[in-house]
Amino acid sequence: MSELRSRTLFLLPLLAALPAQAQSDSDHDKPLPDWGKGYLTFYFDNDLFADTDRDYTNGARLSWISSNRDAEDLDSLQQILRRLSGDSESFDIFKTITGFKDPKDIQYNYGLSLTQLMFTPETASSYTQPIGERRYAGWLGLGYSLHIKDDRILNSVEFTLGTTGSNALAENSQDFIHSVRDIEKFNGWDNQIPNEITADLSFVQKRRADFVKWNYGAFRMDGVTEWGARLGTFRTAAHLGGFFRFGFNLPPDFSDPRLSETAYSNLYFDTDDPYTGNWSVYLLFGATGRGIAHDATLDGPLFHDFKTGNNREPFVGEVFGGGGIRYRDVELSYVHTWRTQEYEEQRGEGADFGSVALRVRF
Repeated sequence: MSELRSRTLFLLPLLAALPAQAQSDSDHDKPLPDWGKGYLTFYFDNDLFADTDRDYTNGARLSWISSNRDAEDLDSLQQILRRLSGDSESFDIFKTITGFKDPKDIQYNYGLSLTQLMFTPETASSYTQPIGERRYAGWLGLGYSLHIKDDRILNSVEFTLGTTGSNALAENSQDFIHSVRDIEKFNGWDNQIPNEITADLSFVQKRRADFVKWNYGAFRMDGVTEWGARLGTFRTAAHLGGFFRFGFNLPPDFSDPRLSETAYSNLYFDTDDPYTGNWSVYLLFGATGRGIAHDATLDGPLFHDFKTGNNREPFVGEVFGGGGIRYRDVELSYVHTWRTQEYEEQRGEGADFGSVALRVRF
């Protein structure tokens, strides 16, 4: 009970950061925003879709993002993130790299997220950490984000406060899933990386890829390129990639098809109610390359002298493909990812896993 009580006490300040519903106004002195309309998305990653149970074995993320807002609607916390967004109020270096053509065309969205990631070795029966296999690790994080867009660019900034170790509740989540599915439980969670509070700041820019833009009646093709960076005590990395989609009544958005640092559902740049027809069906394909300077699950927590027994690869690549279906304001998609080796001792050519995303627009 004492262990459960300590975990609960850790979560209280995270949950307290969630905004209570407030009246909608333009008072910048408000510390937190009103809820308003928006998207609620649940992401679920699991390698059981690839008939494996090792390495990056499970991920879950619940994210909510508002509908379009104007600058005067932003609260005090959002104004802080705005300084890193690339709009007219940003620091000069961000305006130079990611600036918008016309500040009058900019619209804003804010978001909240709760994410849990889980990593395990391949050998489940051992009560000690298997040598040469992935270290047991879990991470739980609460994110607060601001999204800035015009008719061609989306910039997303997210600050995430989290924890590694037993406080991340990864063992509890895995035991629950395995008990429901009657799967053998992993016995070595006492050897996971230790508890440590983490703080991370992520920036991602997406651009419409007009070179794949095509339409023929209700059938359309579009694409999105993206790059981003993350600086923090849980992970420090940069990435470059993109994806394209083809389908019937293609949803006019650039929502993240998979769980990522800033995975949200977001309508196309200057659009508030764009859907044509009740149904959409589409396919998507993409690739991402990532350079990694620090990963707490492979290098160990930043402020602990803890050796994981793994040697991180500095560069990781992945390709993915899948599809989705939408009926009115509800959308369901599945994407499968093939990823190269993340650490030198990893067995085989890498790993693969499936990602399910359920989106509901309010």
